[in-house]
Amino acid sequence: MRPMIRLALGLGLKHANLELMLRELLIDEARRAWLAKGVEPNLSQISVTTGLNRKAVTAKVRESEEPLPHTEMSAAAKTLTLWLQLSTDDPALLTLPIAAEGEAASFETVARHASRGNVHHRTILDELVRLNMATERAGRVELNAAGFVPATDLKGMLAFLGDNARDHLLAGVANTLGASAPLLERSVFATGISVEDCERIHQLARQRWSALHHELTREMTRAFEAADSTASGRIRVGIYTYYEDGAEVAKASMATPSKKSDRKA
Repeated sequence: MRPMIRLALGLGLKHANLELMLRELLIDEARRAWLAKGVEPNLSQISVTTGLNRKAVTAKVRESEEPLPHTEMSAAAKTLTLWLQLSTDDPALLTLPIAAEGEAASFETVARHASRGNVHHRTILDELVRLNMATERAGRVELNAAGFVPATDLKGMLAFLGDNARDHLLAGVANTLGASAPLLERSVFATGISVEDCERIHQLARQRWSALHHELTREMTRAFEAADSTASGRIRVGIYTYYEDGAEVAKASMATPSKKSDRKA
């Protein structure tokens, strides 16, 4: 939880904000646990399961709101992913006319296919330009990104953090509880190496991921297009790299602020 606390403090959240969120999540998860057993829990059951008093449980009169967008539902994300896939196969497609006659390659046709015609291509293009993932000039648009990572949009970045961290933790929790077949959950770790070597390995992982990313995107696209309207499965495959200078971290953890007396002379 330490990284989440660091993020919360960095964004100005206080104990009261975190306590409210934790209380609502405890109640939601307790209810899910009871429902999984075929029981619609009453207030007393939720209170006993969570350790919260009945007053706190009763105060939650409605479901928690989802404050962030679901990244997998973004028409802009779907369009950019398809555009990346097409341009990997044909680099000439890194630049597209915004519109073209018939079925000729254009941003309009890519956006229409990715969003299934549910979102106008102009709306999607404006969003990609706003996020600096595409550049528009003279009736054409150029791809600026290697993936849908809205670095200039804090809300979008928080949405990605939430989705990716949630599913990563869900895989680990499922494997720990052992309620179903094990999910892929692997990492490789080294310590006592130079920071420069850490960065070199980081770049190697980026290069290998790029190829795997496009292969997985093709498979998911095929599966999505072949699925019928009753299909309800979802899958996320991810990769992460983190490194730091252990000496700097140790130095920071040992540093303590000077203490000042509250007493007056």
